[in-house]
Amino acid sequence: MSVRKTLFVIGLLLTAFLISCNSDRKGKLPADLVTNPNSAEGRNKSGLPVIQFDKDVHDFGKLVAGEKATFGFRFTNAGSADLLISQVNTTCGCTTPKFSKTPIKPGEKKEIIVTFDSEGKKGMQQKSITVVTNCQPPQTVIWIKAMVIAN
Repeated sequence: MSVRKTLFVIGLLLTAFLISCNSDRKGKLPADLVTNPNSAEGRNKSGLPVIQFDKDVHDFGKLVAGEKATFGFRFTNAGSADLLISQVNTTCGCTTPKFSKTPIKPGEKKEIIVTFDSEGKKGMQQKSITVVTNCQPPQTVIWIKAMVIAN
């Protein structure tokens, strides 16, 4: 028997073995993987944290090109477990966030400080900031906007 035929037969046997091993679990997921912490009404019933912003959009108004503007997005942990912010991602390098990496207790208020640098920008600017947490859903988007005018 040639090497090619031998490899083909081994491949067929391996495929048949893998299919037979997985056939008893076909279409089934382990129960611990299927969780839904929200009720049908959308309320959190599982003791998770909930990030609740005072406002999710801030308009800086008119900025002169090259000007930097800063705003603090205030939020509350409205859930019943510690809130952890793992990341805050922005749409471009012109927007810089600062946030607490320590656990935020239920009922505690904090803020995410966002600085927008209008250098090299002109016209209407709108930037999204994605906050990644241990909440359900894990991502919340907040926005800044500004009208950048020439100096």
